[in-house]
Amino acid sequence: MIKRDLATERQVQAANPFASTWLSANAGSGKTRVLTDRVARLLLANVKPQNILCLTYTKAAASEMQNRLFARLGKWAMLETDLLRTDLIALGVEGSISDEDIRNARRLFARAIEAPGGLKIQTIHSFCASILRRFPLEAGVSPQFSEMDERSARLLHEEVIDEMILGGQRALIDDVAAVYTAEEFGKFTAEIAKFRNELSTPVDAAEIWQSLGLSAGYSQADLENDTFLPTDGALLKEILPFFLQGSSTDAKNGEKLRLVDFDTLSAKDLLILEDVFLFKDGAKAAQAKIGSVPTKATQKLISDKMDALEKLMARVENARSSRLRLHTAERTLVLRRFAAEFLPRFEQKKQVRGWLDFDDQIYKARDLLTNPLVAQWVLYRLDGGIDHILVDESQDTSPAQWQVIENLAQELTSGEGAKEDTHRSIFVVGDKKQSIYSFQGADPAEFDRMNAHFAERLKEAGAGLVNLQLEHSFRSAEPVLSLVDFTFKAIGGNGVGGETTHLAFKSAMPGRVDHWPLEEPEQDNDERNWYDPVDKVSQSHHNVRLARKIAGEIKRMIEEKVTIPAEIGHSGKFEQRPVTPGDFLILVQGRRGLFPEIIRECKAQKLDIAGADRLKIGGELAVKDIVALLSFLATPEDSLSLASVLKSPLFGWNEQQLFDLAHRRQEKYLWAAMRNRAEEFPEEMRMLEDLRRASDFLRPYEIIERALTVFGGRKKLIARLGEEAEDGIDALLDQALNFEQMEIPSLTGFLSWLQTDEVEIKRQVDSASDQIRVMTVHGAKGLEAPIVILPDTAAKKNSVDAQLVKMADNSVIWKPGAKQMPPEVSNQVDTMKDLQQQEKMRLLYVAMTRAEKWLIVCGAGKLDKDGNAWHGIVEKGMRAAGAVEFDTPSGKGLRLQNEDWSALPIAKLNKVNTAKDTALPAWATQTAPVPVKPAKPLSPSDLGGEKALSGVGGLSEEEALQRGTDIHLLLEHLPTVPEEDRPERARQLLGRDDPELLKEASNCLANPKLADVFSPSALAEVNVVAKLDELSGRAVEGQIDRLIVTDSEVLIVDFKTNAIVPKNMEQVPEGLLRQMGAYVAAISQIYPNKPISCAILWTKSAELMALPNATVTAALSRVNMP
Repeated sequence: MIKRDLATERQVQAANPFASTWLSANAGSGKTRVLTDRVARLLLANVKPQNILCLTYTKAAASEMQNRLFARLGKWAMLETDLLRTDLIALGVEGSISDEDIRNARRLFARAIEAPGGLKIQTIHSFCASILRRFPLEAGVSPQFSEMDERSARLLHEEVIDEMILGGQRALIDDVAAVYTAEEFGKFTAEIAKFRNELSTPVDAAEIWQSLGLSAGYSQADLENDTFLPTDGALLKEILPFFLQGSSTDAKNGEKLRLVDFDTLSAKDLLILEDVFLFKDGAKAAQAKIGSVPTKATQKLISDKMDALEKLMARVENARSSRLRLHTAERTLVLRRFAAEFLPRFEQKKQVRGWLDFDDQIYKARDLLTNPLVAQWVLYRLDGGIDHILVDESQDTSPAQWQVIENLAQELTSGEGAKEDTHRSIFVVGDKKQSIYSFQGADPAEFDRMNAHFAERLKEAGAGLVNLQLEHSFRSAEPVLSLVDFTFKAIGGNGVGGETTHLAFKSAMPGRVDHWPLEEPEQDNDERNWYDPVDKVSQSHHNVRLARKIAGEIKRMIEEKVTIPAEIGHSGKFEQRPVTPGDFLILVQGRRGLFPEIIRECKAQKLDIAGADRLKIGGELAVKDIVALLSFLATPEDSLSLASVLKSPLFGWNEQQLFDLAHRRQEKYLWAAMRNRAEEFPEEMRMLEDLRRASDFLRPYEIIERALTVFGGRKKLIARLGEEAEDGIDALLDQALNFEQMEIPSLTGFLSWLQTDEVEIKRQVDSASDQIRVMTVHGAKGLEAPIVILPDTAAKKNSVDAQLVKMADNSVIWKPGAKQMPPEVSNQVDTMKDLQQQEKMRLLYVAMTRAEKWLIVCGAGKLDKDGNAWHGIVEKGMRAAGAVEFDTPSGKGLRLQNEDWSALPIAKLNKVNTAKDTALPAWATQTAPVPVKPAKPLSPSDLGGEKALSGVGGLSEEEALQRGTDIHLLLEHLPTVPEEDRPERARQLLGRDDPELLKEASNCLANPKLADVFSPSALAEVNVVAKLDELSGRAVEGQIDRLIVTDSEVLIVDFKTNAIVPKNMEQVPEGLLRQMGAYVAAISQIYPNKPISCAILWTKSAELMALPNATVTAALSRVNMP
């Protein structure tokens, strides 16, 4: 019997494959290991890999889990028997382990790899997508649907709005515009799409009115009748002179009352009366100013009318709530009418394109599994394939996603199904304290609700659900965990479901928490110059000051070799080692304020920093340079774009070169001036002319790729801008591919598409890169670091920016402005703010538990009076935990640690030669030699030898070359064009009618013997570059007209438009044989294990002539190299 510690024993219990388990796991408690162990034990219990479904929250988590599982199974396949038996016992396998069990364990790796469909370790979205693709007819989707990203959705929203305006819905758009007050209409339509389920029901005005506490049909007329008496107009008219002659306050109110229509009081007048007779803010906000308006002196003058006036004031007070409810109901009705037109059009356009967004995949999978007509059939088919369900990060699972899981588990929890004699289980792991994705629909309350649901269902099925907790942290030191517990105890466990309990598995590991004083705002001396941008942050700003101190402290720690503890292997013993840049993880709540300042200061102090974890493509310098190039290619008259390109790393011009070209030129456009002086800029002209010609027929992606590879643009940009530039370049290429899939791939269309929206991508910041990482807490979920710095801890106001609010009865209303909210909406908004604050507390928990050894909490700004700022909350926890004062870069702070690790042994590092008197090598003081430019690649068509047979061709050399180019162009583009459309397409390609060329190309396409050459699977216009031993190592660069690659061979086909066609192979000109020999030699390097053959297609006779490899190789060997 193996003896395990408490933490490991709890993990083994959770991984028991024979018990359905609900596991609550603290941060760093090893839940990924538990998931991996459970899947491994299921496989050991002879469960087929395809019968296991593991749902993760992110693709990264799925990949991590799969990698761990395959690493373990692969290790078992090669492990010695005794060691494997020990490993299985440690895993929790009970009973005696037979030789057959050992053999079975060794075979698991192969079984997992070869399982039909593979191991199902995927995100909930990926799983739903797979269901929809498996049952597209039942789900009502295209089996080839593609996922629609946010950018495409925004563009589609705009298209729908334009269509509505032009298609007879202008009045409806006007109604929306009349009450719309926000800035970005795209956010409004995105919210409507988010609430598609709630807004897709038929519009019912009575239901809207009743949800806001109004009787059906209540109108402004009813409001006026409830508020005004017939005598109120005369009353106001009589007292007006007394107001105007009274004090300054009365006179000001009197001027407002002048605007009232005394003869016919209406809802419009009610707004004026509210302004005069009700308090605007404070404790008495919206209450009648009875006794305060008018002033005492005026009250005496109109004492006989005060009773009637105060009753009117009371009615105005009571009417305000009804007016606000009516206002909200009316704008919500406009919303519902607009959504009733917008959503069907939006859905129809998505369906035409075969698009589904992420929510669609969840909703349609849920609907499929609940549709009474097909649900049982689908579940029967799935039931035959899923016996065990594992759910990771369940606290971030949305209600709709839970419905999918709940339906999948129907058969599992009922004890019935397609395979009644098969053991089944469900395993759910999560942590309510780490639920931080409410903006994606996550609801921590669902965690408890679904726990109770599955417990009840399994109890009814006679199985039962085991509830377990993992309290030990394998990540963090004891002081960090202790602070977490004291911090949340100080706030009563707000947001995390009560007080927390954490146990440090590595109890002997030294740890430390530092708390710096808040960097408070100072009087801004406005040190900016008059020409600085208006949004430039002053150097005395508190964010800048804190960022400078953080960067300075990191620099000091690295330079002074400040140490942190490091475990010696897995011995539980520790030593100390110097910190490195990769030890630091700086976490912020958002990407504004401190985020850019910290990155800027770290770079200013020359620290090795990874940069932002997200980047906006349009703001990247490399992307700007490439876009400027594309803009010039699209419009050569765009002199600014051309000038920008010339000064970019693509050409490297300086100011003087550009000035010499542009100043006092006679030509209107810079391009014209450059062309007239082309001999001065041969390299620049070669690239620009080539790309201009290519832009007429290449797609945007191909143009960019040509500039980056053929002309070395990528290498030049990275050399000047650094490795980070590659992220932006690759993202731009991805956008070009996305554009080509959704739109007509024109260059001008791509440029317009790029400018329509600001695309933001997520950069993968490698934790192993030994660079300082700065990211949001959301982005750091699942990460850890030896040293974590939390600088973004000052007060932050909770606000509900959403325009649409889901009420307690699940109805959706269009939220009015803050001062126009009726009580029902105001209360719901307050509830949403409370939920925001609770999530911020969970965000603090996630941030604090990223730290392994050292947590540093600092901040810049102010604390709030409600005590919700992280800085103050953590300070309370520090004092409760017994922290002591110490000096920080910001003054006197607090420190909490379990022991001083300076007494630990120092880790042995690789010795570095630190001698100061080492003489410089001679080359260090010499001018570097001018590098020898590598020889340009040879063209396979320029290797010497005749290209045509002697005889009368009837065309000049220039005409023959142009004719060949034209036929190549037709043969490249016409194969995919229907035969009846080819004449028109040929006219577009050639810019003229040429029946003779069209006939020659059509004869080739019509020849059934050439079907393989022009099949869709054949590669066209294949660029090839290779160094050939046959040419003394010189490189060749050419373009193969057609490359046919099959499982068994490779065929190279080159088109030749010679006027005189050789009758046999012996008559083929020497130059063509050498060219084909070069192609064969190059392609042989790419496909060394496949036989290579080549042939020439003579277009004049539409004949394919095969050339033996020996013949073309011999011809290549006859090339005389200098």
